[in-house]
Amino acid sequence: MAHEPYNTSQAARSFVMPSSTRIPVVYVVDDDTDVLGSLRFLLETDGFQVRTFRSGEALLNAMTMDSADCLVIDYKMPTMSGIDFAGVLRNRAVDVPIILITGYPDETIPTKAAAAGIRHVLLKPHVEDSLASHIWDAIQADQPPAGA
Repeated sequence: MAHEPYNTSQAARSFVMPSSTRIPVVYVVDDDTDVLGSLRFLLETDGFQVRTFRSGEALLNAMTMDSADCLVIDYKMPTMSGIDFAGVLRNRAVDVPIILITGYPDETIPTKAAAAGIRHVLLKPHVEDSLASHIWDAIQADQPPAGA
């Protein structure tokens, strides 16, 4: 699987939500309430339905994974990293696309993320430049091919 570590070069890429009958649901997990608020605003403005959680544990306790189309998870959180949380989800057979966001540029993160089933890693503070298009790409990649 090819990776584009820290994809920040798509700032000029415009995002248009494809027309569909259902609004995609995105769960955002970050321990920083300011980041949660900003991402909620950004994604709702882009047409997504958003639920926010301050930790992986809070999301697990909510047990509402069946309605999520995509997860946006922070890498560095106090009790469990975003990569560790993705591993917990995969061990529970949760197969929702995950986008990892991080403010810590580390060359090993994309490789670790891929091992946990994460296909997209985005670097803060440039998340807003391409997050919506990455979410849509992840949701589309997770859909079965037409006619299958």
